[in-house]
Amino acid sequence: MKIKLVIVLCLAFVAAFGVRSAALAADDIAAHASCENCGMDRKAFGYSRMLLRFADGSETGVCSLNCAVIEMDKHPEKTVKALLVADRDSRGLVEASKAVWVMGGDKRGVMTKRPKWAFAEQAIAEKFVKEHGGKLVDWDTVLAAAREDAQLHKGHAGHMEHPGEMHHGENH
Repeated sequence: MKIKLVIVLCLAFVAAFGVRSAALAADDIAAHASCENCGMDRKAFGYSRMLLRFADGSETGVCSLNCAVIEMDKHPEKTVKALLVADRDSRGLVEASKAVWVMGGDKRGVMTKRPKWAFAEQAIAEKFVKEHGGKLVDWDTVLAAAREDAQLHKGHAGHMEHPGEMHHGENH
């Protein structure tokens, strides 16, 4: 009897957490349907989207790490309280600094030629690397790479020379 109760309580916890995570993701996309920086549909790019929460209580939704870096650079007067990123597989939001990051591989990046993907779990990120290439990197490395990539394309219309080559929703 105790085992059944423990199983039921565990399932209830998992169900509640999963529903909460899905609700947060839906709220984030509903509140910020398109990328503040480039205008892309954040639901279509839900696997790469990010949410910036500032100390003043404001939020900005973007389609990618590249657009997040550009937004932070556009507003240096704002302190970032939280930077959330979508887990590439589940699309649930996780803290960017705590995500497991993969850079490179055969999947096209969103708004960048150098793909950068976030995962909530190490094992899923490792599986992605085995299937698609790339390498596991830490947050500081991926953030520095995103800043470097954003600087390379600064000044181009839409901040990318040929954005159609950089982001394709069908290749996620």
